[in-house]
Amino acid sequence: MTKDGSMYRSYGFLDQLQRASVSVMNNIAEGFGRVSNKDFVKFLFISRGSVGEVRSMLYLALDMAYITNEQLDDVYVLCVRESQLCWGLIKHLQKTSGWKPGIQIMLISLIPQLARF
Repeated sequence: MTKDGSMYRSYGFLDQLQRASVSVMNNIAEGFGRVSNKDFVKFLFISRGSVGEVRSMLYLALDMAYITNEQLDDVYVLCVRESQLCWGLIKHLQKTSGWKPGIQIMLISLIPQLARF
């Protein structure tokens, strides 16, 4: 979607969209590497903020005719899902008392999803 058309030629817009998208993943990774649930939650909130920025950029891309309604819908669904997943992990971590290594937290949160396979 970003390699074709007008958006590709709009470097500033594309750069901001890419930085916001990368920020989502990097903040989750950084929070995961912290030593406490409280720190992890802080970075998950930052990640959710970056998802909101991506959604905003998508609406701007639609307004500037960089993307179609169908493209917006496809990516918007992914943004909403990412935000929901972060929120679910935030709620789980807020209920968990004390410090747990990040990998243990991730495995605990993935068990319900893995059970579906």
